[in-house]
Amino acid sequence: MKPEKILKRYRVEHGKHFRLKDYDPSDTAGLKSEFKPQARELLAKGVEELAKLQDVLAAQDRWGLLVILQALDAAGKDGTIKHVMSGVNPQGVTVHSFKAPSSEELDHDFMWRTMKVAPSRGDINIFNRSYYEEVLVVRVHPEVLQKEKMPKHLVGKDIWEERFEDINGYERYLTRNGIAILKIFLHLSKKEQKKRFLARLDVPDKNWKFSTADVKERLCWDDYQEAYEDLIRHTAHPHAPWYVVPADNKWFSRMIVAGAMVETLKNLKLSYPKVDAAQKAELEKAKEQLLNE
Repeated sequence: MKPEKILKRYRVEHGKHFRLKDYDPSDTAGLKSEFKPQARELLAKGVEELAKLQDVLAAQDRWGLLVILQALDAAGKDGTIKHVMSGVNPQGVTVHSFKAPSSEELDHDFMWRTMKVAPSRGDINIFNRSYYEEVLVVRVHPEVLQKEKMPKHLVGKDIWEERFEDINGYERYLTRNGIAILKIFLHLSKKEQKKRFLARLDVPDKNWKFSTADVKERLCWDDYQEAYEDLIRHTAHPHAPWYVVPADNKWFSRMIVAGAMVETLKNLKLSYPKVDAAQKAELEKAKEQLLNE
């Protein structure tokens, strides 16, 4: 199967009829575990191509790229960032991790903390979690919404629909201003999450990764599945698609994420700035001067 077809398999551009149950977290597009070595090679090639595209992105200085990574605990967000971005120029990439909001952030609108770190032209910004937490965690745990200190009459039964509207408007605004958007949902199964949690408990070097809060959140599994399904239904668009990436096999999910980033940048039809006649003449003069030293 061609890489383009594999990527298309997981891309959601129209969310109206999206159903999360149609996507298998253990899916590998028919590729068997024996394919792991080739997958690593493809990932390496993808990282190499990504580095080249990033160089053109920075040189052209017309587009920026916002990559949003969403997932439940232990789905591999940090590892994906580490492996997929391993070969790019760190000067052009910034990773922002959004955890529980601070008191200052709670004094602002729900998108304030992410808006102020949107990518500039020529840069790639990665959001490890994002403003989508406001229609995920906050929806699953309504008590969190109370801490946001919104006027009571603005917190009605349509608040989630309203937040979807706000998010859609913001993403449309970004893309109209030259900021491309790539949204990744690392889709992990409950069985695989349990396996990874146990590994964190059994292996001393992984103990630091585990939090008792992870187990408590696991009790809300079905609520999170419903929330993810609803947000993808409401926010998947051709200009800001979601990729529902099977995350049970890390070798496969990392390959898909790298491929999606490469495809997104290629679609921008990037090119190095062209030098006009006057600039070429200046370059020739500079060259001649250096040769005559």
